[in-house]
Amino acid sequence: MNPFNEKGIAPEKALQNWSEMYPESYNKKTVDPYTKTRIILMNGTEFEANWFSHQFARHTDDNDLRRELALTREVEKQQQLKNSLLKPINESILEHTIGYEQLAVDLTAELAKREKDCNVKKALDFALLEDFDHLYRYSNLLDMTEGTSPEFLVGRYTEIMPGRPTISHHRHPKDNVRKNINSKLADVQTVLDTMIITAAEQQTMNYYMNVTNFACNDMARKLYQEIALVEEEHVTHYEALMDPNATWLEMLLWHEYCECYLYWSCYMTETDEYVRRIWEYNLYTEIGHLHKACELLQKYEGKQWQQVIKCGEFPAPIVLHENIDYVRKILSDTVQYTTGKDNQYIRVEDLPKDADFFRFQHITNPSTDIVPSHNVIENYLRRHKYDYRFEVAENPIPALRNRRCDNTDVGRTPCAANSTDFFCN
Repeated sequence: MNPFNEKGIAPEKALQNWSEMYPESYNKKTVDPYTKTRIILMNGTEFEANWFSHQFARHTDDNDLRRELALTREVEKQQQLKNSLLKPINESILEHTIGYEQLAVDLTAELAKREKDCNVKKALDFALLEDFDHLYRYSNLLDMTEGTSPEFLVGRYTEIMPGRPTISHHRHPKDNVRKNINSKLADVQTVLDTMIITAAEQQTMNYYMNVTNFACNDMARKLYQEIALVEEEHVTHYEALMDPNATWLEMLLWHEYCECYLYWSCYMTETDEYVRRIWEYNLYTEIGHLHKACELLQKYEGKQWQQVIKCGEFPAPIVLHENIDYVRKILSDTVQYTTGKDNQYIRVEDLPKDADFFRFQHITNPSTDIVPSHNVIENYLRRHKYDYRFEVAENPIPALRNRRCDNTDVGRTPCAANSTDFFCN
């Protein structure tokens, strides 16, 4: 599909009344896990588009342009609210969190498996193991505090077991900055991947930052606090991949194209007919936004869309599905890696003793007994003797197989596990 050749809904005609904006929520007991993750994905995509538009409006003094942005932004915000309200009232914060982490795991794996740019693929594979471990920590907390089965929530499509332990995720902020792409030279899929994953991780960070103080007890509040700050690292990690040299109007075009692509992907793969109709409507609404972005690019910069996006035809749709074998492969190959200066991914044992990673670890984690992600598992073990897991086979990392003890060394202590290297497609 080429959205530039399709007729969309003009922004003025896409405005809805209150009844139209308020959807029927899904049934949390019967909904497909990937319907939930698509809803979370599109909520985050709409937030990213809306926030980009606000930042654009704050960096131009042309009020005619600001008015055009404001109209489209209103429609984007209506879409985001409708998407978010598909979540039912009786789904708890923690239950919803499992959906966020399942999305993070399976979306990241799906993007990485087809990414042609090795630098971008490494970035995806690296953070994949961290979101995978977050799913494990939140799952233990959910089972312990609410008695809900996390493996039911993920449909047994995504394993629940330790990845790179969350205690190891805390790196010096400067080490999270990656090398950016050039959107004029990169493959269209690569540009989309950097935008999609940045929006998804940003939405996760926002959600955790917003719900931390609503969590049900101190243990939960502390876990959200810790992982929210890891998601801040991930946003820094991913946004650095995006092209910083594109103009505001070029990026407006890319944002609208990305939204069209994602709604089309959701429409093509959705199994819930009611939700599918929402994706279809939003797709044609976004096509209208895309045409408006083309118009503004031509008016203010004298450029055609083909000068920004080389080919209008969409890549293959994103399909959210199980990625167990792929996650296990990345876990086996790279669990002992962290990041360093100059865009490096480096095994912990290869870091100099005075590396910023060790210095920051000492500041953040002076002792393991104050680390929330570790304490959640320790609390679970005191009550149940074994941690909560859903595994199709034993963990590929021998140091992470012990279900009666939480490992706090892998990924932060030299030689705590064996890792080979990243691989490119």
